Amino acid sequence: MDVSFVETPQIQSLLDRVAGAESSAGNPRVKAIMRDLVESLMTLIVRHDITENEAWGAVNFLQNSAGEFGLLMPGSGLEHFMDLYLDAKDAEAGKTGGTPRTIEGPLYVEGAPLVDNDANLTSDPDDTETLYMTGRITGPDGEPVENAILHVWHANSKGFYSHFDPTGDQTPFNNRRRLRLGSDGRYAFHSKMPSGYSVPPGGASDKLMTMLGRHGNRPAHVHFFIEAPGYRQLTTQINFGDDPFAADDFAFGTREGLLPVPNRQGNTAHIAFDFQLQRADERGDEALSHRARLAVA
Repeated sequence: MDVSFVETPQIQSLLDRVAGAESSAGNPRVKAIMRDLVESLMTLIVRHDITENEAWGAVNFLQNSAGEFGLLMPGSGLEHFMDLYLDAKDAEAGKTGGTPRTIEGPLYVEGAPLVDNDANLTSDPDDTETLYMTGRITGPDGEPVENAILHVWHANSKGFYSHFDPTGDQTPFNNRRRLRLGSDGRYAFHSKMPSGYSVPPGGASDKLMTMLGRHGNRPAHVHFFIEAPGYRQLTTQINFGDDPFAADDFAFGTREGLLPVPNRQGNTAHIAFDFQLQRADERGDEALSHRARLAVA
C-alpha cells in the first residue's frame, strides 16, 4: 500500500483527534509535536508494511528497555544528532569556535565532591596506569576563564562507573570530582586509567546492535562539564586516540578535536588538553541542561 493512505481524510481526522486539535485545552506545542510524531510512525508502518506482530514486538522491546534508554539514545545516534543540530543552530546564529560539544551519556551523578585543583579522582585501588591530565580553560579571545568548575567523571580499568558498577565494588564517587579552578584557568588532576567498555551483554542495547549488525563498544574516554560565570556551559568528552574503537564509537561520541593520544611512559600516561568556551548571551546559557540525572546523598 502507498504511504498516501496516511494522507486520507479518515487518517488525518484520526491524527487531529489523537493530538487534541479540537480542544482548546492543553499545550499547543506538545499537540503539534505529538501529531507529527504519530503521523511519522503511521507512515513508517505503511512504508515498511509493518505487521501487527512487529508493531507489538517493538512495544515489548521498549517496555523491556526502560533501564537502557540512556544507552539507546546515543546508540541510535539521536544524542549525537542533537549535538549536530545545536552546532548548526549556533552556526546559523554566528556562534562558532570553542571546544566541540559531544554527548553526555547516561552515567553522570550529581553531587560529586567539590575539591581544589590538582586533585586525585580515584578513591579505590586499581592496578593500572595513572592518568595525568593538565591544561587551560580559555575564552574565545584566549583569556583565562576565572572561577570555573570542571566536572570530571570516567570508568575504572574494568570499564565500570561508580554508582553503576554491577560488581558493587566501587566506593561512592570513585573517579568523580568537581574541580574548583582559580583565576588562571588552569586545571590538573590524576586518576587511574579508564578502560573502554561495551553495553550490557544480552541487554536491550546489545540486542538492537546485533540486529543492526553493529557492535556496542565505546573507547576509553573521560567526560567533562565546564561551567563558569559569563560563559556557555560546555558538555564534552575526550576519547583516547590510540584506543581501537576511537574511530568506531557505538555512541558516536568521537569528534574531531577530541581525540588526544595519551603519552604513555611506564606506569603513567599524560594528556595535555585545553578547553575553549564561548561567551554566554544570557544567564541560562551558563547552566546545565534540564536532563534528569542521578542524584545521591
